[in-house]
Amino acid sequence: MHTRLSQTFAALLLATPLLNSSAAFADPAETRTIYSDVTLIDGTGAPALPHQDIIISGERIIDIVPHAEAAAAADDASTTVIDLAGRYVIPGLIDSHVHMATPPEPDMARAMLRRNLYGGVTAVRDMADDIRLVSELAREARLAEIPGPDIYYVALFAGRPFFADPRVAAASMGYAPGTAPWMQAIDENTDLKEAVTLARGTGATALKIYADLPSDLIDDITAEAHAQGLQVWAHSAVFPTRPADVIGAGVDTVSHICYLAYQVEPVMLEAYEDHTPVNETLLEQPEDPVMAGLFSEMAERGMIIDATGSLFVKHGAERESHPEMRPLRCTGPATTRLTRQAWKAGVPISAGTDTVAGSESLWPDVLDEIVFLARDVGMPPLEAIHSATEIGARSMGQEAEMGTLVSGKLANFVVLTEDPLADIENIRTVELTVKRGREYRREDYRPVTAEEMGETDGN
Repeated sequence: MHTRLSQTFAALLLATPLLNSSAAFADPAETRTIYSDVTLIDGTGAPALPHQDIIISGERIIDIVPHAEAAAAADDASTTVIDLAGRYVIPGLIDSHVHMATPPEPDMARAMLRRNLYGGVTAVRDMADDIRLVSELAREARLAEIPGPDIYYVALFAGRPFFADPRVAAASMGYAPGTAPWMQAIDENTDLKEAVTLARGTGATALKIYADLPSDLIDDITAEAHAQGLQVWAHSAVFPTRPADVIGAGVDTVSHICYLAYQVEPVMLEAYEDHTPVNETLLEQPEDPVMAGLFSEMAERGMIIDATGSLFVKHGAERESHPEMRPLRCTGPATTRLTRQAWKAGVPISAGTDTVAGSESLWPDVLDEIVFLARDVGMPPLEAIHSATEIGARSMGQEAEMGTLVSGKLANFVVLTEDPLADIENIRTVELTVKRGREYRREDYRPVTAEEMGETDGN
């Protein structure tokens, strides 16, 4: 996530104990907690295992064993045992598409993070915002100064026309549009090595290729980013670049499955700013052969699609009551069909949202995306959970640390009172979230307020 210099600084920072935390003075090697007798859904896609004990020390899982085998450890005076008989444990959830600082609104961002963590989300992928605030939020969440998931974020690259977008000015105030290190305008005269180096200096995990770039520049940006150790996360159509060329550039993930459908258009839109929807009559049903070719290549490459399907389904439902609303690029039914076809073709699908519910919502947005994958697309609940855990971790390059429940990984998991494999809606029966070994009990959750979300009069 960091440059070499910032990695060194982060290591020094994280080695310093938090003076206001009594836990900081305990020796993690001498204190253990056993979460006892759970039904374990480990995030790999493997069947659930009943009567398991999760043993953690400090931030990490040190073992997962059948319930009877943990008896000796449970007798140790330095071990705390938490009886969770009858509960279900899944890995901490990952929302692979959030925006929390465009424009930077700290109260709203912290409220979103709080709602996410207490609802089972232990990591998020921020897909373009004001990095000055996002990096501070990431620090606060990482050190548990605020309740929030770990945050991995991007620096954005786009063609010069995009930088007339008012969101750019809001997220890079103080810089001329296109000159902020985290939101750079790119053209054929750009020194890409320097541009990527500047992006790395922001602490970003990846570059996001957003809009208004030709295919040769996308190829060059991707190659330079990979050479400097950054992932590349791209819109699945960059305009005027077709989806097939974005995929061919070898980016790591693509966002918005709907945008892939522009591949069937005989004439590609020249600019991102042209919001003409996909001509869905060109898509053959139930499975389109042109899309099949894209999905085959993505599956072969292991390229993840951040589908954001629930966004399009929700918007379509809202337009039924409010037809004056501008349509999105795809309808909900088309988005659902494309996601189903991609899943059946073996494309890894992460659970990203690109939405922010208002203060009326008690739960993270990603739960709606998980339900979309299970109910609308038809994934078995086990696979929908896999999308929001292991595949989500892969989408951020963090699969060695999180996404599945195995010895050595971070102690990030969610305790549910009901079986999510029997009914995916049981994903909302959160009793406890554990993030990096710290407990966040649902009963302690303070719901977000209208004031925090900017919904009060005068905002």
